[in-house]
Amino acid sequence: MKRWILALAAVAWLVAACAPAAARQALVQSVAPSAPGEMPGLADSAANGPELRFAESGKEAQTTGAAASADRIVLRNASRTLVVDDPAKTAEDIGTMTVAAGGFVVNSYIYETTYTELDHPVNQGTITVRIPAEKLDAVLKQIEALAKEVRSRNISGQDVTAEYTDLQSRLRNLQAAEAQLREIMASATKTEDVMSVFNQLTQIRSEIEVMQGQIRYYDESAAYAAISVELMPYIPTQPLQIGGWHPTGTARQALQSLIRGLQNLADALIYVGICGIPVLILFGLPLFFIIRWALRRSRKGKRAPAA
Repeated sequence: MKRWILALAAVAWLVAACAPAAARQALVQSVAPSAPGEMPGLADSAANGPELRFAESGKEAQTTGAAASADRIVLRNASRTLVVDDPAKTAEDIGTMTVAAGGFVVNSYIYETTYTELDHPVNQGTITVRIPAEKLDAVLKQIEALAKEVRSRNISGQDVTAEYTDLQSRLRNLQAAEAQLREIMASATKTEDVMSVFNQLTQIRSEIEVMQGQIRYYDESAAYAAISVELMPYIPTQPLQIGGWHPTGTARQALQSLIRGLQNLADALIYVGICGIPVLILFGLPLFFIIRWALRRSRKGKRAPAA
């Protein structure tokens, strides 16, 4: 009988945690009289203390709701695509700038890529940082100052005030239900009754921790804005485009062609010097003496008839 009354009381308080005030009062009145004498002190606790705490919790919810409506919870994010001289060095500069502004680097990725305009790979990369939300505009200007060209700009904001307020309200209700279940468990005398309430406490505690994690995520995301920057190398030897022609790029490409031609000529001379001289000594000298002997014999043959 005691276990049945205890389980009924536990369920009643759990439901009352999320029920309207009128429904909670009716639920308390319906449960409390059924337990006199069975669990000493439980009826008084149910009829007086819990209802007072629920009323206070409701007042706190109204106060917090008014404050939340005044202070909006907005998650701000920005992204930039920059053309820079050295993506690796620029990523380091952005990281240093972020720490100086009171933020931190989330991730930084630098890798090598190739372009048809170049005969060697160049660095390219991305970096994501978080900085205090109030410094977002100032830091974006500093980041853009590092670039030769800003290819794209994007900034967005997500208002999560309603979700944030709802999470706080649900968290308070669960915490109130947890407190009542602890009082019930403290009054229980049988092991079965304690285990029954303990299982309910475990479930509520799990839900509380999940909600607290979501609230912390919103707090941190609102306090620190995210900036994602894509870093592209500056290559003036891009194909001719309307309004995008770079004379220095053409000159650089011509210089590279000249250097490659001279390199090929130097390579040919090296091959001739290393491979040609031994071949010349091995075959050229015998051929030279043969030709010389033939010429001398031809001259002697011409002189003999004249005599």
